[in-house]
Amino acid sequence: MSSIVSQALDGYKSMLEKADPRVENWFMMQSPLPSLMICLAYFVFVWISPMLMKDRKPMELRQVLIIYNLAMVALSSYTFYEFLMSGWLAGYSLGCQPVDYSNSPQAVRVFFILRKKNNQVSFLHVFHHGIMPFSWWFGVKLVPGGFGTFHSLLNSFIHLMMYTYYGLSAMGPAFHKYLWWKKYMTKMQIVRITSKI
Repeated sequence: MSSIVSQALDGYKSMLEKADPRVENWFMMQSPLPSLMICLAYFVFVWISPMLMKDRKPMELRQVLIIYNLAMVALSSYTFYEFLMSGWLAGYSLGCQPVDYSNSPQAVRVFFILRKKNNQVSFLHVFHHGIMPFSWWFGVKLVPGGFGTFHSLLNSFIHLMMYTYYGLSAMGPAFHKYLWWKKYMTKMQIVRITSKI
């Protein structure tokens, strides 16, 4: 047993030796443990919260959802813009890009549960959001920039579209006429998921 632990620690140390030195002092980048704890807390929250809401009335969160979705549209727009300007419109190609370690500039499920919309909390949804902090830790720490950012570019665009849709939907029936493109959302999400594989 001690040899397995020793090998695991040696592998971890070896991995950290290959880490991007630019992120060494960034918040939560010294160890993957904080990201892992966030993921585990998310899974526990999704598992326990429906039990806590069982005997409660669904909450009316229209105003909160409108503000949240608008904030997510703004964040997704900013992220999409940054991925475009720092790489994909500044010399990246659709071929494999090497990892750039230089200092070059090119280098929410709580609402578903509180509203008792548990059918919207799918396995894929929970899995995707549950592993992202942990997987992003490895991406940022070990392979920043390059082609590894392509799925992030797509992901930020899909989130921009999704939260625009959710925001309009939360504004009520008067805005539903602007949601004619709902059928395309699923297709866009499938493209996003397959780009990660």
